[in-house]
Amino acid sequence: MGSEAHIEVRGLTMAYGSFVIMRDLNFTINRGDIFIIMGGSGCGKSTLLRHLVGLKEPADGRVLYDGVNFWESEPEVRNSLMRRFGILYQSGALWSSMTLAENIALPLEEYTILSSGEIQEMVSLKLSLVGLAGFEEFYPSEISGGMRKRAGLARAMALDPDILFFDEPSAGLDPMSARRMDDLIRELRDSLGATVVVVTHELASIFAIGNNSVFLDADTRTMIATGDPHRLVTERGDLKVRDFLTRGKAGEAAKGATPASPCTDAICLSTG
Repeated sequence: MGSEAHIEVRGLTMAYGSFVIMRDLNFTINRGDIFIIMGGSGCGKSTLLRHLVGLKEPADGRVLYDGVNFWESEPEVRNSLMRRFGILYQSGALWSSMTLAENIALPLEEYTILSSGEIQEMVSLKLSLVGLAGFEEFYPSEISGGMRKRAGLARAMALDPDILFFDEPSAGLDPMSARRMDDLIRELRDSLGATVVVVTHELASIFAIGNNSVFLDADTRTMIATGDPHRLVTERGDLKVRDFLTRGKAGEAAKGATPASPCTDAICLSTG
């Protein structure tokens, strides 16, 4: 994994009006990381993603991309930074009235000077990268939920972003499709050299793909851990984090029970 800081979050506070969701968030996402934003329901995972991609301004703090302060930059600088983002929303967010090819061509027509023939070639390439070669003329309603997610990913990659953001990529998928999505995320990170940021609560995905993470705690309204999930599950850190990553077994151990080893559980989750 890379050691060069790609995204830095410093003193970030997220709020809706006077209601603070999270405060004092500090973490670094290195170039080439698959970074997991995790925590229990209602802790602000998707809200943090919105702050990172430029959809919501923080109440306080900074978000830096390669050292550039996103929210203090001029609008044209922010727009330039956002062109480097690819975002896959939970639903895939495809236009239902357009074919897959038309959906993926849309950002290429809007933001590039490629000819129609070059755009067609690029569309076919992006679809083949996500395992959907030959599905150019299909509409979203004609394919499965897992295929719609992959088509959404193909569109997210249309402009060759160097940062890919995923909001619950496994939501609504059966276990086999979810595992294929995890494999695809890893393959794209490796082949494209992209940095990947994933919001998820799925343990199998966390351990299968994540090498760095932040844990948001709804009770204290701040982060209580950051680092490799495989390390967080075994080290003597916050019990709440280990409990989340072992689905309660760490808490049983603290009460004197004899659960299976958290490390063993992590290995099982990443392989099964």
